[in-house]
Amino acid sequence: MERHEITEVLHRPISQELLARDLLRMAYVAKDGTPRTVPVGFTWNGAEIVVCTATNAPKLPALRHRPDVALTIDTEVHPPKILLIRGRAELDVVDGIPDEYLSMNGTYSMTPEQRAEWEAGVRALYDGMVRIVITPTWAKLIDFETTLPTAVEELVRRKAARERASAGQGS
Repeated sequence: MERHEITEVLHRPISQELLARDLLRMAYVAKDGTPRTVPVGFTWNGAEIVVCTATNAPKLPALRHRPDVALTIDTEVHPPKILLIRGRAELDVVDGIPDEYLSMNGTYSMTPEQRAEWEAGVRALYDGMVRIVITPTWAKLIDFETTLPTAVEELVRRKAARERASAGQGS
C-alpha cells in the first residue's frame, strides 16, 4: 500500500475518531512462534501509534525478533466501526514515564484526585518504560456504510454482476 493511500485512510473522520480512543488490540508473533493478541493503551501522534509498556513485558523480546504487528481499533456498537492497521514496531527504551503513557488514559473517567493518585502510583512503580512506536504500512477502515470487509465487497460485486447479466438476458 502506498504512503498516500495509508494517509488518506487514516485521515478520514471515522479513522480520526477511532485513533482518538485509548485502547487497541495488537497482534504479534510470540517468541515460541504462536500468535498473540493483547489489548493495550495507545496514543496517535498524527503519524505513528505509540504504545508504552513495562521494560519487562513479554511482548518486547518477540517484537525485537519480529517487529511486524497488526492492530485493531473498533467500537462496540452496531454497525461497528473498525480500523485495521499493519505496521512495524520500533522499540525505544526511556527513563521515567513517557508523556504518551500519561496522556493515553484521557478518556477514562477519573476525578482530578483519582488522576493525581493514578499518576503518582505510575511514577512510583516504573523507573522507565519502553515506547513501542508503530509506523503504519497498511490501513483499512470498515464502517459498513461506505466500506465493507474485502470478502463482503467481493460478494457485492459478484451479486451486482449476476444482476446485470440477468437484466441483459431479459431484454
